[in-house]
Amino acid sequence: MTKYTVAVTDYGFPDLHQEEDVLLPMGFEFVTGQCKTPDEVMQLTRHADAILIERAPITKEVIENLERCKIIVRYGVGVDSVDIQAAKERNIPVVNVPDYGTGEVADHAMSLLLSSVRKIPQIVSQVRRGVWQTTPCRPIMGLQGKTLGIAGFGHIGKDVARRAQSFGIDTIAYDPYVPETVCNEWGTQKVDWHSLLERSDMISVHLPLTPETKHLFNEEAFERMKSTAYLVNTSRGGVIKTASLVDALKTKKIAGAALDVLEEQPIPMSSPLLQFDDCFITSHCAWYSESSLNRLQRHAALEIKRIFSGERPKHIVNGVEV
Repeated sequence: MTKYTVAVTDYGFPDLHQEEDVLLPMGFEFVTGQCKTPDEVMQLTRHADAILIERAPITKEVIENLERCKIIVRYGVGVDSVDIQAAKERNIPVVNVPDYGTGEVADHAMSLLLSSVRKIPQIVSQVRRGVWQTTPCRPIMGLQGKTLGIAGFGHIGKDVARRAQSFGIDTIAYDPYVPETVCNEWGTQKVDWHSLLERSDMISVHLPLTPETKHLFNEEAFERMKSTAYLVNTSRGGVIKTASLVDALKTKKIAGAALDVLEEQPIPMSSPLLQFDDCFITSHCAWYSESSLNRLQRHAALEIKRIFSGERPKHIVNGVEV
């Protein structure tokens, strides 16, 4: 017997078996869509008891249209497509799923970092053209004793530090919300923002996109970085000001960049970033593995199960008390 309705506004998964395994036994029925506009979302979610979203816009108007929604869950970490303040005013908790792909993102960040420093894409391209030598790609920096600056020292940042240290890389971190003692526990020195920029031979970015972090990597930041430094971003594209990065690559203010996220996605084929040999881009896939996909779907559904079982969801991001 149906007791509740969960609206899945949009998804790119092959199926919803993980969610169904968790929620069907509780009496949920599923209504699904591939909503792209607020109007489409409103039509689907008005009578929903719970909402699962991937990229659909959950605007103030959408939230005001909800009749009995108790929870909004975002597949993934970022919640910038949700008006979390409007949800808070309606006492609706907005929940994310930050713990499904921590290892995968850390692995991808290290893969980008190693590929950048070792110039793997350039060398592979040369070999395909019949060039069997390293000279065109020199200089290539050694890793032993170099310094990796980690911008954002949450779960992923910590995992990146542990991986980097196994290569003999020293790690420093900037995160105003993490105590120095925590950084020390991970063999990492806590530093201020300017020190991170000025001391790092490589920087890996693991920051949420907030008003404080938007365009944190701007003209001033690139001016402070070493001209031999590499920048890796697997967090949010808006943390880096694209025009400033283009200028930094063009004028050799930094040695290179490797990006899994961009301000505009998918990247336009006219983007100047595609013209630089020392900048390579992957398609926002750092989070993905078969295992992480299953975890993402299941963990999202479990947050709904918790609130309808009288428990508190694990990852409320808008401060609503449950």
